[in-house]
Amino acid sequence: MEVFVFRTDVAGHEQIQRVAPHLNSLRGVHKWNFDLEDHENILRIEAVGISPGRVIETLSMVNYFCEELPD
Repeated sequence: MEVFVFRTDVAGHEQIQRVAPHLNSLRGVHKWNFDLEDHENILRIEAVGISPGRVIETLSMVNYFCEELPD
């Protein structure tokens, strides 16, 4: 299991509801959550067999910024 951490521009619960179906459809994702109290609106994903690029591409397809943060 890998944990990926991303900076996003998803800033509210309504926006989370918009991206949730897309994140849930990613094969290999076991768990994800947003930390909206962090100024970078952090998205954490626990997954197996998925690349950070796939997550970035998925959020980009629904017009949200997403950038992987270094370890």
